[in-house]
Amino acid sequence: MAGGFEAATGDGPAPGTGPRARAAEVRVAFEGLLQIRRLTHTGAGDPAAVPAPWERQRPVRAVALALEAAGLAPSAVDGAGLRTATGFRVLAGERPASVRVEWLGPPGGGAAQDEERALTECAAVLERLGWEALLYRGPRRRRFLEVEPLP
Repeated sequence: MAGGFEAATGDGPAPGTGPRARAAEVRVAFEGLLQIRRLTHTGAGDPAAVPAPWERQRPVRAVALALEAAGLAPSAVDGAGLRTATGFRVLAGERPASVRVEWLGPPGGGAAQDEERALTECAAVLERLGWEALLYRGPRRRRFLEVEPLP
């Protein structure tokens, strides 16, 4: 999407705008997401606590936006693919409509020591927004979240 807002998944370069401008872009995008939830919600309960069909079709973007809107920083990579910032990384999960959230950073940057605390914080944010987030330990004992929209 050239020139438009794109949720930071942690696999791209650091956002090109300054922190204040990026925070404003994220806030507007997240408010738009909440508006979509309000307009498409047909069940009982709080529409802000139920992922909309748009999110279920684009879970990587929706989860990344939710995490960034909560003030969590995305990881980033440079042109050579080397990690340049510590933060979340959101990628497609093994099942349809699922995503995987990892906590990554530059080599020697301490991301592995912070991952359990950081991923627990990510899970709390996502659960408030109607996502189920389960913490697992994967290869090399690194933790990750498996995230799906609640039914």
